[in-house]
Amino acid sequence: MIRFVHYLALAALMSLVSSCSVNPVTGKNQFSLVSAGQEVAIGAQQYAPGQQSQGGRYYIDPEVQIYVREVGQKLAKVSDRTGLPYEFVVLNNSVPNAWALPGGKIAINRGLLVHLQDESQLAAVLSHEIVHAAARHGASQMTRGMLTGIGVQVLGAATNNNPLGGLAAQLGSAAWMSRYGRSAELESDAYGMEYMVRAGYDPYGAVALQEKFVELSKGRQAGFASGLFASHPPSQARVTANLARAKTFPAGGLKNRDLFTRKMARLKKDQPAYQAQDKAMKALNNKAPREALSLLDTAVKLQPRDGSFWELRGHAWAMLNEQTKATQAFTAAISKNPDYFSHHLARGVQHYQQGKMAIAQRDLKKSYDLLPTPQSSLYLGNIAASNNAKAKALTYYRQAAGASGEIGQQAKAKLAALEISEAPNKYITTATSRGSNGNLILHVQNRSAIDIINVVVQINELISPLASGPLIYAEVPGTLKAGRQIAIKTSIGPLTDDNPRRFQTTVIKARPAATAQ
Repeated sequence: MIRFVHYLALAALMSLVSSCSVNPVTGKNQFSLVSAGQEVAIGAQQYAPGQQSQGGRYYIDPEVQIYVREVGQKLAKVSDRTGLPYEFVVLNNSVPNAWALPGGKIAINRGLLVHLQDESQLAAVLSHEIVHAAARHGASQMTRGMLTGIGVQVLGAATNNNPLGGLAAQLGSAAWMSRYGRSAELESDAYGMEYMVRAGYDPYGAVALQEKFVELSKGRQAGFASGLFASHPPSQARVTANLARAKTFPAGGLKNRDLFTRKMARLKKDQPAYQAQDKAMKALNNKAPREALSLLDTAVKLQPRDGSFWELRGHAWAMLNEQTKATQAFTAAISKNPDYFSHHLARGVQHYQQGKMAIAQRDLKKSYDLLPTPQSSLYLGNIAASNNAKAKALTYYRQAAGASGEIGQQAKAKLAALEISEAPNKYITTATSRGSNGNLILHVQNRSAIDIINVVVQINELISPLASGPLIYAEVPGTLKAGRQIAIKTSIGPLTDDNPRRFQTTVIKARPAATAQ
């Protein structure tokens, strides 16, 4: 039977692949389970959530967005996949990073822009990310992930005529921001430089960029270790490779230092405000709200239009139990940037904790629509449950239950409390064994996150394929604690053989010991 399933899985896998695809950049054959159309769909689906989860769009100076988009499109037009729906966005994030989703959806953080010195270096960053998309590195990454799940997952995906299965949803946008393999990075360096030259840029901008990254990595600049350097690790070997590659191209090309300097003037001028913000976040993590407020006063004075500064002020005031001031700060954040999920979430959670459910629901739903986080899902589930909207509550709890930590645990408990009465077998497992006196022993385990009472198990003896004995009911005494297992001695027996498995057991009744809070 195992071999048969293995053959089915292998056949399902092979049915997904008609032939090896050709890497559009290198011209080499490569194995991929993800079609070009699926790449575009994945990128389109994950681009907006990816932006939200990484700080949202930088909106203080719209000219920065326009400028980066123009440089990116100039490079995309000379790429090896000009038909991709390329998009370029600057994110309001201090971490120096850039990333590309499949299908040509590319982002660069303002935290990286402030370290660049001219347009050729910006072109080096963007062309590198364009190659990741054009060379289908994301598709290769997903294919490797699918192959590690070969077997039942592949068979199930193929049966549903969906070779991606649930993998894209599981990976999320964060997967495409993670580290590519060494060969993909070197490939993006090499061909990215070629795109630069095609677009008229000085290829030595890519050399200078890598030299800058090596310098910063040695200095251990804050944020780089978890940002760009984690996904695009610098090294002297990459500098050397870029230098050798640059020498193969004709000398000269655009640097556009003056234009770049003008376009980044607002961003560079505001850098002290963002540095104060970063320090304020550390102060809040260290439970020092007064220090955070002082730093945020500096940030707001330098740049009053950034909603993130105001949201942090709200968290600081809430930590000091100044709820009115916290609400005012959260409201100011929303007024300055109504398109960022975190501002709505912060105010929604505060309203929820104050028992203002109607207005909390509006804020939480707006946040959820922008980015469905476990936290907004949990609170929306609580509100739905309190309104007896069980179907909605179950949907929200199931989404939140996939999270790790306290939020996930709370959601699992709430989910179990709603489902346990109707689907006890989902949370309670049973098994049988033969006791020392020959009688049947019933083993009952509570696999849920809540305590359960009134557990009743139905026992049915299969005498033959066509006949069964009378139904017997066993009640678990007292409370079955979360995660606990107990053994119940029954009066069934003594058994005439050592095959207690002929007894079928089904949990037919159970309810939560108390309503989950």
